[in-house]
Amino acid sequence: MSTQPSKALETFDNPQPERDYTIRIRVPEFTCLCPKTGQPDFAILHLDYVPDQRCVELKSLKLYVWSFRDEGAFHEAVTNRILDDLVQATAPRFMRLTAEFNVRGGVYTTVVAEHRDPNWQPPQPVQLP
Repeated sequence: MSTQPSKALETFDNPQPERDYTIRIRVPEFTCLCPKTGQPDFAILHLDYVPDQRCVELKSLKLYVWSFRDEGAFHEAVTNRILDDLVQATAPRFMRLTAEFNVRGGVYTTVVAEHRDPNWQPPQPVQLP
């Protein structure tokens, strides 16, 4: 195989650091293992963030997500760990990670975790007529 899973998140310079804008990334193929049964858990990850100086590079994000495939993790723990790692790599103004886990035993789980830079004020929404 030419590529392997990796916990290394690469970044690049934000091309418009003077502007607040939102980057939305959807990862429909997240998998990890249930720490109790060892069975696979599947989720769709929705990442929304307002970058500051750094943006996450998408190939490294793909390899990072792949690195969880053989790890056991509770939904709450893995969602918060991914958010923490992304925040550490990019230091965004704002970041929200929503993890929608598929049904298991008749139960769906969605975990939402957020980070907000304490010095950042979100822009006021524009209401058009």
